[in-house]
Amino acid sequence: MNDGMGLAIPSLRGQVSAAEWQARVDLAACYRLCEMFGMSDMIYTHISARVPDEPGHFLLNCHGMLFGEMTASGFLKVDLDGNVVSKPAFDYGLHPAGFVIHSAIYRARPDAMAAMHTHTIAGMAVSALKCGLLPLTQTATRFHGRVAYHDFNGPERDPAERDLIARNLGQHHCMVLRNHGLLTVGPSVAEAFNFMYGMERSCQAQLAAMACRTPLNVLPQAVVDKATALYEPGVIRPYGLLEWAGLLRMVDRRDGTAWRL
Repeated sequence: MNDGMGLAIPSLRGQVSAAEWQARVDLAACYRLCEMFGMSDMIYTHISARVPDEPGHFLLNCHGMLFGEMTASGFLKVDLDGNVVSKPAFDYGLHPAGFVIHSAIYRARPDAMAAMHTHTIAGMAVSALKCGLLPLTQTATRFHGRVAYHDFNGPERDPAERDLIARNLGQHHCMVLRNHGLLTVGPSVAEAFNFMYGMERSCQAQLAAMACRTPLNVLPQAVVDKATALYEPGVIRPYGLLEWAGLLRMVDRRDGTAWRL
């Protein structure tokens, strides 16, 4: 099987459980969507998915493959101690920071089935602002009071930092890694992607408004509280699920269907 980008990757379909295969397909789509929406950073960030029927294992990109090259069979399967359980035939290894960040989440959050980390210009810029993400727009009010913050202590390559990452994330689904980038966690790949899409758009809008150097139309606190409450889990549908099938069709239209193998 060829991924459409020139790499020959033998398909693992039939060699893994149906649950793992679906997680692989969704994760490959997430990587390609990240590339399509301008949220990738060559090989320097990472998206993962927990193996549904093996909760002590998760899937992560090989360190050396571009996001637009990822296929369902192209992931490392890693345990929570950093052991690579299975890998594709080609010789790309485990991203140390990717392991630290994602294993921190899966160790601490049994509800987390996917996690996404980005280094976008907008995300990095907001991460460097003392004010963090502000409720300036309707989209941003979805995240108001629901974003965690983690101070930068150098690249996350030390497994000892996992407890601090998990503690700062708490039960939130979104986190700003100060002076670094953004992180989202979800009960599915689709929801983790949608959290990131919304966070990214909120950051872009905030930076565009602040760059105009004219007074901001700051929403009254009562309006912010009302809008935030309307985004409360259980009040509105889970974002990401309704959109996911259409997003997969969009990847198929752009890239063909070889990425699904």
